[in-house]
This record gives sequence, structure tokens and C-alpha cells, in this order.
Amino acid sequence: MSNHLTPDELSEAFDVERSEVIDVCIREAIPILHGRVDKTLFAAHLQASALQEAS
Repeated sequence: MSNHLTPDELSEAFDVERSEVIDVCIREAIPILHGRVDKTLFAAHLQASALQEAS
């Protein structure tokens, strides 16, 4: 599987809305290049957010 996914593909992979994927990318400065997002950066942000909420 590719490391750079479209917002639609990320929303399916992480079970979130497409609009939330785009909002997170904009808010956290995760680059969207040629309509694709780095899956690793997006996943790292979600993991860090989950850890902060658990604290």
C-alpha cells in the first residue's frame, strides 16, 4: 500500500470523515501535496492526540 493517500482513502483507513482529515491537515500543518497526504504523518498526529487526551 502506498504511503501517500488521498483524504478519501485516509478517511476510510482511520474511520473518520473526509472533512476531518482535511481539517486536521490544515490545523496541524500536515502537507497535502497533489491531493495526497503522508499516511505516516497523519497516523503520528492521531497517536499523539490520543496520548494527550489520555493524560
